[in-house]
Amino acid sequence: MGLRAAPSCAAAAASAAAAGAEQRRRPQLCPPPLALLLLLLLSLGLLHAGDCQQPAQCRIQKCTTDFVSLTSHLNSAIDGFDSEFCKALRAYAGCTQRTSKACRGNLVYHSAVLGISDLMSQRNCSKDGPTSSTNPEVTHDPCNYHSHAGAREHRGGDLNPPSYLFCGLFGDPHLRTFKDHFQTCKVEGAWPLIDNNYLSVQVTNVPVVPGSSATATNKITIIFKAHRECTDQKVYQAVTDDLPAAFVDGSTSGGDGDTKSLLVVERESGRYVEMHARYIGTTVFVRQLGRYLTLAVRMPEDLAMSYEESQDLQLCVNGCPLSERIDDGQGQVSAILGHHVPRTSLAPAWPGYTLEAASAHCHEKMPVKDIYFQSCVFDLLTTGDANFTAAAHSALADVEALHPRKERWHIFPSGSRGSARAGSPWAVGLGLPCLIFVLFL
Repeated sequence: MGLRAAPSCAAAAASAAAAGAEQRRRPQLCPPPLALLLLLLLSLGLLHAGDCQQPAQCRIQKCTTDFVSLTSHLNSAIDGFDSEFCKALRAYAGCTQRTSKACRGNLVYHSAVLGISDLMSQRNCSKDGPTSSTNPEVTHDPCNYHSHAGAREHRGGDLNPPSYLFCGLFGDPHLRTFKDHFQTCKVEGAWPLIDNNYLSVQVTNVPVVPGSSATATNKITIIFKAHRECTDQKVYQAVTDDLPAAFVDGSTSGGDGDTKSLLVVERESGRYVEMHARYIGTTVFVRQLGRYLTLAVRMPEDLAMSYEESQDLQLCVNGCPLSERIDDGQGQVSAILGHHVPRTSLAPAWPGYTLEAASAHCHEKMPVKDIYFQSCVFDLLTTGDANFTAAAHSALADVEALHPRKERWHIFPSGSRGSARAGSPWAVGLGLPCLIFVLFL
């Protein structure tokens, strides 16, 4: 006697309508409407719904987890992002195809298939080509920090993907440290921003306005230290009106092979250069705006914190020394003295801008009145140089491109949770002239 196939959902429902009593005696192959709705909702949470009986396990959740693992370290600001992202998408597509039979009725599976198709179109990914592998033995590349960091994670050495830190310097100068502390400093002369076992960055600051303690950066020296087979030591140096698209030895890359482990990329001739160090997962932006330079660095935390006791004077790590700060220690360049100084005392410090005009000028570029807006106003009142507005705006753009945590892009003065976030001019106006007056004493 042969085995009879189980009826379909539609057949079971029809049978139930025709013979309710008999249907109640049989095992129900399909749920009643309310339970069916519940299963449909649960399917959005990666449960397997749709078929009455699924002979094989749908592995769409594993496919999605692998894709997230392959792409979590990627940064769209770094060269090679599209290539790596397309490899991961093709691997994702291949995984969904292999589990397609078991996932016929799974809503999450069909959503993933549509999502993959949309992403491949957006990124201009071809369906044929190399794919990423979830096997760390295959993907390990000693000169690709993301690759061997991912391999450690797969082997269980790291439970979380690598975390990244950001440091930036711009304007008069304003420093954002690896800890997201914001300071306005004097630091005239040469100072180390970063000095660890992999990277050294030194800046030189000069006075901006005669008689003022405010300074700005006119020279940046960056040393990518030799790293096994990945690259020899490379030195990059920029000074005002000389922002080269190459290292000091004339080369534009470090390392062997088609995919360079260290690369200099000129984005705007004489104005904007990027450096991508794949072997240490680090990106550096250098810009010239007006007569001065700005810097932004993104680096893995474990490498940024790899330094000896003798290397502890790093502005990106510990901030400016107290004796070199010209803010209130919390990044606020306003309300430092706690009282208002009459305008007659401020005349020498306002070369071309009133507080209202400076605020309006900065607001055009930076509608959010955060610490970058405040720094822009401070720089305009201190120097009268409108290029500092572009410097503050570009510094914020660099944060948005490199900082790993979107919720920390904007920094607001500690005492202005209500007014500054609402865009009140008092965030700048309550005492900013006092600081400028102090600078000219």
